[in-house]
Amino acid sequence: MTQAPNIKTSASIRARVSARESTPEALVQAQLEAYNQRDLATFVAQFSDEVCIYRPPATEPVIQGKAAFSDFYQNERFNLPNLHAEIVSRMVVGNKVVDHERISGIKEHPFEVMMVFEVSDGLIQNMWSFATS
Repeated sequence: MTQAPNIKTSASIRARVSARESTPEALVQAQLEAYNQRDLATFVAQFSDEVCIYRPPATEPVIQGKAAFSDFYQNERFNLPNLHAEIVSRMVVGNKVVDHERISGIKEHPFEVMMVFEVSDGLIQNMWSFATS
């Protein structure tokens, strides 16, 4: 008797293959949509295992690695019921995507940030968050 294929594993492999074939803009859009839906699994799937998150002017990552990244978003963002990011504008230059975003649901009033995503090997490797003063 032949064993049924592992549907979850097959879907996971297809998702990774699709991610590698996606453009940097498509990956960033996928993470934005997952962020707004607070879909942690889909959100973190767009990022590499070695993802580094920077908040300039700091030069060292504030979050490093997918486990720490996932933990932060699960406990500090996706638990906020009104969390939402709106794209004000987007620019794509090669493997970099720059989003001007308006974020609501974290502070009392919406605030703006510039997010820079660096894509390599079909995943977001680095992310820089530039907050307004």
